[in-house]
Amino acid sequence: MQGEVWPAVGQATVFDEKKINRCSFFARIFVIKIVSSRDPFEAMLHRYRGLIYSVCRRHSRQGVDIDDLFQEVACALWRDHERLLSLPKVQQAALTWKISRNAVIDTLRRVKETVELPDDYEKPEEDRTLIRELHEHIDLLGEPDRTIVRLQLEGYNYEEIASHVDMTVNNVSVRLVRIREKLKKSMNI
Repeated sequence: MQGEVWPAVGQATVFDEKKINRCSFFARIFVIKIVSSRDPFEAMLHRYRGLIYSVCRRHSRQGVDIDDLFQEVACALWRDHERLLSLPKVQQAALTWKISRNAVIDTLRRVKETVELPDDYEKPEEDRTLIRELHEHIDLLGEPDRTIVRLQLEGYNYEEIASHVDMTVNNVSVRLVRIREKLKKSMNI
């Protein structure tokens, strides 16, 4: 006998093995927990699971698991669960979508997309040559410009650079734009 993969809350159901195997591990545990639960928040989470997963899939990217995004959304929904549960179902769905989308975007902003390089990785010779050439062109700049560029390359923000070279933040910003243009022209980029 085959049953639904996503039964209503409180219903005992026989699961179709093919459908269950397509679900992720977290989703399977989630379904089993929800089926036996009578908590209103979990029932609401169960009701809008398709909406939440679609938001997670739509915004997911490499390196971030959809189940992790779902978990972050569930936490965000829990923080606002009292207001959510007091709303009619139409407004509940709209607010669930909004909270889900915002939680996914916030999570993706926090997660840095990095690529692990092997231990024996060396920069290609072209990169080293380009960096060397850039530093040679920076050395040819006049004094305040050279200092401004070097400070920016070291990671200082505009305010710190401005205080170091005794200029306004706006002046530093304008000079950096002009210096970049000058470097692009001199390097033929």
